[in-house]
Amino acid sequence: MTDADDSSSHTDSSGPTDPTDPTTFDVIPAVDIQNGEVVQLVQGERGTEKTYGDPVDAAQRWLEAGADSLHLVDLDGAFDGERENAAAIESVLESVDVPTQLGGGIRTAADARDVLDRGVDRVILGTAAVEDPDIVAEISETHPDSVIVSLDAKDGEVVVEGWTEGAGVSPVEAAERYEELGAAAILFTNVDVEGQLEGVATEPVRELVEATDVPVIASGGVATRADIRALEEAGAAAAVVGSALYEGNFTLEEAKAVVGDDGDDSHDK
Repeated sequence: MTDADDSSSHTDSSGPTDPTDPTTFDVIPAVDIQNGEVVQLVQGERGTEKTYGDPVDAAQRWLEAGADSLHLVDLDGAFDGERENAAAIESVLESVDVPTQLGGGIRTAADARDVLDRGVDRVILGTAAVEDPDIVAEISETHPDSVIVSLDAKDGEVVVEGWTEGAGVSPVEAAERYEELGAAAILFTNVDVEGQLEGVATEPVRELVEATDVPVIASGGVATRADIRALEEAGAAAAVVGSALYEGNFTLEEAKAVVGDDGDDSHDK
């Protein structure tokens, strides 16, 4: 998927596999990459990582398990501002045929257009969007519906630079601004519960959903299938799941099965 023409197979996101489609709920496996390997961090802190092997192997594992889309993050890029794992991500893109969303180290409109033209369906902007909100509209001019704005929050405040600096704005305030600028979706990560496998906090998700008309993709804290159902009931359009899947708390098939569930107790663990 290295040529611009190849991206055409990914860009039709109108179907049910589109993670920003508000009519369906998607469970999106995370493939977070650090030093060329898949890892999961606790609360986004370096030094807390647990490794899970090769990114291509992980991506193939989730596709075989029924993934409709994938969430890719260059963690080194998120911390250092440079796309350190571009080669690993390129290999993943070449090996998959489902929609992908990519974040980490994308700091300019040129960076975003480059990865979009290489086959990524949507770029995830965090620090870049906070520092220059107009970048969302700039990218959307040439690549409509391609920008997901990442709002990562600690203690109710948006944080940037790999979750190390506060931005002085609440997620709701930020989301309203990015909706006006044409964001295709908001990726909301609750850093307070991220990577701890202790459950989700639904109220911040609900507040975002009620404040904007763009889809909200929730991330952080999913430990059980009940957490997934809770995020769906809070109004999220999708949930990104990492540690719970890698640790075997449940399978992707089980996670997808609980979506739209009627609340049967058998899915609560």
